[in-house]
Amino acid sequence: MIQLRIVPVTPFEQNCSIVWCDRTMKGAVVDPGGDLERIRAAADKLGVTIEKLLITHGHIDHAGGTAKLARELGVPVEGPQEEDRFWIAGMPQQSKMFGFPDVESFEPDRWLHEGDTVTVGEETLRVIHTPGHTPGHVVFFHADARLAIVGDVLFAGSIGRTDFPKGDHATLIHSIRDKLFPLGDDVTFVPGHGPTSTFGDERRSNPYVGDHA
Repeated sequence: MIQLRIVPVTPFEQNCSIVWCDRTMKGAVVDPGGDLERIRAAADKLGVTIEKLLITHGHIDHAGGTAKLARELGVPVEGPQEEDRFWIAGMPQQSKMFGFPDVESFEPDRWLHEGDTVTVGEETLRVIHTPGHTPGHVVFFHADARLAIVGDVLFAGSIGRTDFPKGDHATLIHSIRDKLFPLGDDVTFVPGHGPTSTFGDERRSNPYVGDHA
């Protein structure tokens, strides 16, 4: 079965996740925004061998450590969808804007698209393209575990910002209501910031995208 441990990183308290297959103990780091020593120490403590990096979108708090960590571990990078290329190319400018140490841009080994799958050990996650917060944002969904890693699309009690370049509020609402909620009320999701929740809880009570919004 797939396992997950959240490792908060960067001054933005971004929910970097280590996901792994408990049969092979091979895993992936999802959204290594920074604090790479903390991420590596957590993986070592768990006994997980990191075999790839998975990126939900190109914002610096989610992807700022990608180039360095991929180089240090010698592993490939998968994601996001290619519409986020401009965000990744602008990583050095983002680093100046948000006061991060020098951050490198990178070229993913594999851009991801709607309906693709990614593997973690012997486990498989489905890729769902969820634009709105950024145009190339993706979500990783494990059907058997009823688990989704949703980046900055949806939060407990809130939704992602859409005031960044190429963000779009109506597109984000569509991504949540038409792509994520149909996965099932019982799905637990890990947002990019803050506590986990379920799609059912958000449908019932989220003031921005719930059934009564």
